[in-house]
Amino acid sequence: MKKVINSPKAPKAIGPYSQAIEANGTLYISGQLPVDVNTGKFVEGGIKEQTEQSLKNIGYILEEAGYTYANVVKTTCLLSDIANFASMNEIYAKYFTQECPARAAFAVKDLPLGALVEIEVVAAK
Repeated sequence: MKKVINSPKAPKAIGPYSQAIEANGTLYISGQLPVDVNTGKFVEGGIKEQTEQSLKNIGYILEEAGYTYANVVKTTCLLSDIANFASMNEIYAKYFTQECPARAAFAVKDLPLGALVEIEVVAAK
């Protein structure tokens, strides 16, 4: 059985999808853009600030579902430019310090609304 998860602290979905779905003890969080829910806009700054906001949004959804970053088993990091990899990784490392999740990180042609980064995660209990 699946359960839709929505956190009021994270940006609403901008299309026909859910912030997250929980099924059988696994939480699937849709790609999170660096949107500040208070302004409805991307945070100011570059890749570091955008990565931080995307991970904060993930944290709000994890919290809403009763999970933590320690429950994350897989992430996918989409970058608008692979040259931003090291800076993204620097911020990412603040959130995942032990027993880090499996991860894929790659550059894509474009991200929604011109974002520099989008991150999706899978968490399990």
